[in-house]
Amino acid sequence: MKISTLLRAVYSINRWQYYIPDLYIELIQKKIWKLKKLSMGKNIKWFGLPIITNTKGAKIYIGNNCFICSRSYHTSLGVSHKMIIRTLEQNSKIHIGNNVRMSGTAICAASTINIGDRCVIGADVIIADNDFHSIDPIIRSSVHDSGKLTSKPIKIGDDVFIGGRSIILKGVELGNNVVVGAGSVVTKFFPEGSIIAGNPAEIIGNINKY
Repeated sequence: MKISTLLRAVYSINRWQYYIPDLYIELIQKKIWKLKKLSMGKNIKWFGLPIITNTKGAKIYIGNNCFICSRSYHTSLGVSHKMIIRTLEQNSKIHIGNNVRMSGTAICAASTINIGDRCVIGADVIIADNDFHSIDPIIRSSVHDSGKLTSKPIKIGDDVFIGGRSIILKGVELGNNVVVGAGSVVTKFFPEGSIIAGNPAEIIGNINKY
């Protein structure tokens, strides 16, 4: 046996750990998602099994040709956890446009999160339109905590690039072509073409100058 043939065989054996879960997604998990009223476009590439939970009455839509990676093997930087896409309330909505690429992203909506087309979202980014807990310490320590969270819609335009481990918080709106530097904490509106970075993020440039 040629060395090249042997190497290909070893590589194929090593890939079996990925073939089985990927086959499960195609044959079983997609049917489960459909029963749970998730709307999904065509040609979505799933790398590893994500965590997707949809509250009854809420809506999740994922567009065509998206790349959704929950596995470090398939992304250069690696991911610290699986993709998470989750609605919290009956009227929550998550809309992910066409040709969006995400790795280890956590998207959690109590209100509305809208992600435009052709966005690139780096490893372990968090997008959350709510605080998860009350800021009042008495309520936060009571059984009423989950019902008192504050939420505001998030809107991310087309062709936005969000660097790895950034955090997009409630009420944020990013115009088309915005670039978010890695590790940024975004708390407010930024117009089209802005290059932003920092905690809290501020404008440091514009893509039209490059």
